[in-house]
Amino acid sequence: MSRIAGRFTRVESRRRARKLVLGLLSDLPRKNCWTIAEWAGDRTPDGMQHLLGRAKWDADQVRDDVSDYVVEHLHDDEAVLVVDETGDVKKGTNTVGVQRQYTGTAGRIENAQVAVYLVYAGRRGHAAVDRELYVPRSWTSDPDRCRAAGLGDKTEFATKPELAARMVTRFLDAGHQAVWVAGDEVYGGNPRLRTALEERGTGYVLAVACSHEVTTGARKFRADTLARKVPKRAWQKLSSGVGAKGHRFYDWAVIDLTGPLPGSRQLLIRRNRSTGELAYYRCYSPAAVPLTTLVRVAGSRWRVEEFFQSGKGLAALDEHQVRRYSSWSRWVTLAMLAHAFLAVVRANEHDRHPSPDGLIPLTCNEIQRLFITLVIQRVFDPVHQLGWSVWRRRHQARSQTSHYRRQAAQA
Repeated sequence: MSRIAGRFTRVESRRRARKLVLGLLSDLPRKNCWTIAEWAGDRTPDGMQHLLGRAKWDADQVRDDVSDYVVEHLHDDEAVLVVDETGDVKKGTNTVGVQRQYTGTAGRIENAQVAVYLVYAGRRGHAAVDRELYVPRSWTSDPDRCRAAGLGDKTEFATKPELAARMVTRFLDAGHQAVWVAGDEVYGGNPRLRTALEERGTGYVLAVACSHEVTTGARKFRADTLARKVPKRAWQKLSSGVGAKGHRFYDWAVIDLTGPLPGSRQLLIRRNRSTGELAYYRCYSPAAVPLTTLVRVAGSRWRVEEFFQSGKGLAALDEHQVRRYSSWSRWVTLAMLAHAFLAVVRANEHDRHPSPDGLIPLTCNEIQRLFITLVIQRVFDPVHQLGWSVWRRRHQARSQTSHYRRQAAQA
């Protein structure tokens, strides 16, 4: 917390930010301004709401501090930047960026808010270093709606690959190093993102669809057409990384491609050893690299899924109940910091205190449990609990009265 302390102009905001981050790491069944304020010992949630909505501090500066913290402690010369989006199902239409759209969280089209995240993945661990909210065209074409949600009047529509390019550029321009970028088909199918990475000399392994066209020394082919031409002897059994159930073994093949700029380009093909299902990746590197390196980078893409799972489960990344953009960016940035703390502690514990025989290494989940139990467990007397009960009931009564008045006025 001392790393970000200078970003707050008032000591009250700095102390409340610390309470909020600790609350995000707590074992509360649901985390929002109300529950965290009660857990932290505040009499009302006004202070937490003020921190997220009106207090003077820049969430982008804190984001930069989080990025520095992650790179400093999880540094890896062969690190991979993994980009992906996640959706949070929301009700209503006034929350910034919300509209009916597909989200993998629900597995269908829902009223949801979608954000793109950039995750730094190295051998010692992984954590998010940047975030961008996806603002649909239905919002950017309505300046009044954008203004009401705290977005600028001139907010322009940006696709998810454009948001990804913006975050990668910001990360590299800050002086950080990353050799590779990985992502799914949304990003691999975008030629502008691939060109931007190639112009910077940054390697990538990006998933593409089976219908994606690539250029070889002969002519253009669909990816699935090229896969059918691969001889049996060209397939190699390799692990794409260690998962919860051990190594993830697949059959892999690679085909050289051509391109207008210098560098090495390939089509990487992955075959499931059980079902025979194929997956395809566009690859680029400034110099030729072995197949094992491309497979390692392709396997790193799953790190972002692990971040979404632990970030939401342990640090309440998706439990924000805010409507305006500034409040959203502040909540998710502090949640990223909370998760990064767990990832760094985990990496340090693995280095300093190897697990004895019969025990698995400490996980982020177990570190959070120990941290809650040994460091931040809070117990308040019945007066505090009853006071919050009265406050909630009074607030709900006011809301009910206001709703009935509004309903009567409309009638």
